[in-house]
Amino acid sequence: MPVKNRLAELHDEITGWRREIHANPELQYDLPKTTALVEAQLKAFGVDEVVTGIGKSGIVGVIRGKTNTADRCVGLRADMDALPMNEETGLAYASQTDGKMHACGHDGHTAMLLGTAKYLAETRNFDGTVCVIFQPAEEGGAGGKAMVDDGMMDRFGIEEVYGMHNEPGLPVGEFGVAPGPIMAAADDFEITITGKGGHAAQPHNCIDPTPATCAAVMALQTVSSRNVDPLKQVVVSVCTMKTSSEASNVIPNSVLLRGTVRTLDEGIRDMAEVRVIEIVQSTAAAYGCTAHIEYHRGYPVTVNHEKNAEIAAEIAEAVAGQGRVHYGRPPRMGAEDFSYMLLSRPGAFVNIGNGDTAKVHHPKYNFNDEAIPYGCSFFAELVERRMPAA
Repeated sequence: MPVKNRLAELHDEITGWRREIHANPELQYDLPKTTALVEAQLKAFGVDEVVTGIGKSGIVGVIRGKTNTADRCVGLRADMDALPMNEETGLAYASQTDGKMHACGHDGHTAMLLGTAKYLAETRNFDGTVCVIFQPAEEGGAGGKAMVDDGMMDRFGIEEVYGMHNEPGLPVGEFGVAPGPIMAAADDFEITITGKGGHAAQPHNCIDPTPATCAAVMALQTVSSRNVDPLKQVVVSVCTMKTSSEASNVIPNSVLLRGTVRTLDEGIRDMAEVRVIEIVQSTAAAYGCTAHIEYHRGYPVTVNHEKNAEIAAEIAEAVAGQGRVHYGRPPRMGAEDFSYMLLSRPGAFVNIGNGDTAKVHHPKYNFNDEAIPYGCSFFAELVERRMPAA
């Protein structure tokens, strides 16, 4: 079963929604234009219920099957928010708002789920209930957690849940899926190492925090190289270093560091937090400085349930064809707040090919509209196979 004919017919319409969303990017939970478009379309499709304001600005559309005798419910999720960056694509439908851009393809995810909802509301060729979940604030705002904490799963009786993300570099029409941990937990830290500033010509009268900071940055690399089994994965990255002075002849009083820790195992996650704090504090002390550390736990590991990952792979192969589904791939060290939904219910998160495009979070990135029929067909076929019509 390749791309469904009806979804191929809807391709231009779905592309139109995608480009309208792309031109009007919004951030985190503040999504008035995007949610208005989603709500209006769902109502126009004739879905049975449209519930807004879940997890602040999330939306759930409820679609009941033609033969609704089975007490089953499957959730399908898309994220809606953009990124705080400027677009450099030069497209006719490029962002109309400075400092905001759909650089991760959430416009495409939302449009594909809308297309799926239209198809399912028209055909209703399943026995049970589908909840189409439109989530805010994936980019750092934990919108997935907000919707789960708002009681979404129990309120709608969702039994299993599936999500999808585009992947530049993977050919259009191909899918990637794996059981177990597929994306990392993402934690971040902010460190201030303080000494005693002064004139650069009199370092003996100062306690220079700069060499202490440089030593701490290098020592942090031992978390990966000396504290973790080489077959396990952890990434410690210091991404920002800023002194309290910008003058070339001033020894700063303090240095600020910001960075991230990525792990795929909760035990290693705990160990990494302890080691980052111990290493920075002891290194600073060795140089006569002090260290203040703020360590923040972010999104947890995204873990696909084995059975559901196998189901997703079978359905992806039915849509894409044999040899076009990459099953059992190594995990990626990016993070995803669909992890909260997978902690709440069994399910799986899959990748869909975006072709040879710029990578996500790049100013020249653009979602590939040729992927739309494949993504919609995957979701639709998933519903019809998981809840076959009586």
